[in-house]
Amino acid sequence: MKQLITAIAFFGLFQLGAQELPSTTLKTLDGQSINIQDAISDEGPTVISFWATWCKPCIKELTAFMDYAIDLEDVGAKVLAVSIDDSRNSARVAPMVQGQGWEYTVLLDENQDLKRNLGIVNVPFTLVLNKEGEVVWKHSGYSPGDEEELAEVVEEVAAGHDPSH
Repeated sequence: MKQLITAIAFFGLFQLGAQELPSTTLKTLDGQSINIQDAISDEGPTVISFWATWCKPCIKELTAFMDYAIDLEDVGAKVLAVSIDDSRNSARVAPMVQGQGWEYTVLLDENQDLKRNLGIVNVPFTLVLNKEGEVVWKHSGYSPGDEEELAEVVEEVAAGHDPSH
């Protein structure tokens, strides 16, 4: 019994470490397959925002963060907007992105494999990865002003610091 408790405690501590992004294949807007690990930045932090065309808070978040994203490119940050729209609705993604004027790299997770592999339940859901590809910050939901906190977190990670959240 003591060994079981020790094993559970060790596993629990292991889980507290930085989570790595699972190898998962997504699609680009032009239908090309890409592994998410090949899409992230190795020069600076990567923001991954999970969203859907039917999710009003998702659209508000991505629109509000656009100004910050442009500035954060200077610190090597990359922003990926991962749509979880299924194959029936994914045709709506590109027109929405163009209509909103988003300059993010947009990827499609039509089967929600990446979302499921990361244990994400609801959108919007945002991750920040360091340049080693480790998940160092997570945020669920959106309220006005969250984009400012996200920008601060990205700047901290770009400077090599652990985010405070």
